[in-house]
Amino acid sequence: MLHFIVNPSARSGLGKAVWKKTERRLKEKHADYRIHFTTHPKHATDIVSELTGDGLCHTLVVLGGDGSMDEVVNGIRYPGKVTLGYIPVGSGNDFARGLGLAGDSMQALDSVLNPTVIRSLDLGNINMSGNAHRFAVSAGIGYDADICHKVAASGLKKLLNKIHLGKLAYVGMALDRLIYCKPAEMTITLDDTKTLHFKRTYFAAAMNLRFEGGGCMFCPNALPDDSYLDLIVVADVSKLRALITILPTVFSGKHVHMKGVHIYRCKRADISSSLALPVHSDGEPIPPLKKISFSAVPDFVRVIVR
Repeated sequence: MLHFIVNPSARSGLGKAVWKKTERRLKEKHADYRIHFTTHPKHATDIVSELTGDGLCHTLVVLGGDGSMDEVVNGIRYPGKVTLGYIPVGSGNDFARGLGLAGDSMQALDSVLNPTVIRSLDLGNINMSGNAHRFAVSAGIGYDADICHKVAASGLKKLLNKIHLGKLAYVGMALDRLIYCKPAEMTITLDDTKTLHFKRTYFAAAMNLRFEGGGCMFCPNALPDDSYLDLIVVADVSKLRALITILPTVFSGKHVHMKGVHIYRCKRADISSSLALPVHSDGEPIPPLKKISFSAVPDFVRVIVR
């Protein structure tokens, strides 16, 4: 049986329309499925926790955005027994982009109904004051998280979603938040062996997939199944250089050799900041923190790719 976890509010209500179209196809194909609608934040986590608590194998199909996927992976009780399908409806869709999934909802559904390629996906973990939170795409602290916080609070994305330009919310807010960004002194320890110091850090992001922020290829070599995280740190450059040289090139991945851009591979990164900075998990805001750890989770899930 396919369990569909549907966020009808995804992309300002587009999720509801996509589900109606999806259900028509499911009935045409006489598919064996069950529908679970989310009605409030973190609802998907509760639904999935209950579904997977029996320790049996399950196929969960997420219809929503990256935030919906974040909620789902945080509810999975036995990751090795779960296969994920994904019908992307969100504004950023970095989960689909990072795994090369179909962007069209009906093509994605066809892959779920007739899978030919299934691959493993590592999960990342955020540890904050003893509390753990998984992520599928990426997690960050600082400037990139600040963008997510402001986009979520501004209502700009909802407005742009209505004209199918939701990704522009991140671009516009990126320029706005760079102006007001306060770089922090940061110490980062990788795998308990290598310690790094940065005087003026804009952000640090742990990437499980290559993209975040609606297509920013922060870590072009990040792999979903290598049991490592790729960590990008942008620090010790002027805002002008960041604006003129780094920001315009992140969508193509050409920023990786520029001054101020540092990329590392690790299983764990412990971060200490001189300022409490915003945090995000798969684009979803988490309150500001001074200390945080990102790590690769030993467990993995399977994802239907084609």
